[in-house]
Amino acid sequence: MRAAFGWLTVLRVGGNPSPRGVLPWAPLVGLVLGDLASLTGWLGARYASPLVGAVLGVALLAWLTRGLHLDGLADTADGLGPLRGRERALQVMRAGDVGPFGVATLVLTLLLQVAALAQLFTVEGGWLALWTAVVAARLAMARTGLPGVPVAEGSSLGAAVAGTVSRVWLAGCTVVAVACVLATATWLGDVAQGARLVAAGVLGLAAGELLHRRARARLGGVNGDVMGAAGEVTTAATLLAAAVLLG
Repeated sequence: MRAAFGWLTVLRVGGNPSPRGVLPWAPLVGLVLGDLASLTGWLGARYASPLVGAVLGVALLAWLTRGLHLDGLADTADGLGPLRGRERALQVMRAGDVGPFGVATLVLTLLLQVAALAQLFTVEGGWLALWTAVVAARLAMARTGLPGVPVAEGSSLGAAVAGTVSRVWLAGCTVVAVACVLATATWLGDVAQGARLVAAGVLGLAAGELLHRRARARLGGVNGDVMGAAGEVTTAATLLAAAVLLG
């Protein structure tokens, strides 16, 4: 757990924790990040405007994660976007610069997240969608550590976390996340909203799964960039679906 917060957030945990046990605890990290981002966004929407709240919520997430997942999204877009072979795609992803595909994908994804979240902050209890999206994103990341998931050539991080997440553990985390959403929605007085948010989370995870499968087909497996990209895509898709279902 300590290693998970050290690798997936700005928190300094001391020592040099191995990434081996990071992914199983990613959903718990998402729970904490979702709490902080939702509270910040709600306060911004309440005392300024829904747009301000949306920007603050997304910005806080970027800061709390050191922008690593956004960097992974940009690198993955550069690798998967142009028509290039597997070896060349991996070389591009390992390079330090960001190409046009990466920039465009990064900007549009952030705009989509902010726009959808701004809409959600106009809905009573809409802040719960951000919490749902953040936790769903970490479930998508944990999914890349299931047994049998191939690792892209040259990925030390991918090799370190390969097979570290059991299917039973991931299923249990998913059940707990769904229960939290439904319980919170019930507490807020709108059980139907909770059901719609669960549906939005499922759609978000489906989008992350599509990216996962595309990466495996093009790159031969997953790496750290793909893990981060899966999280950002899941977040954006969940927020979009929630904006449609709750709007």
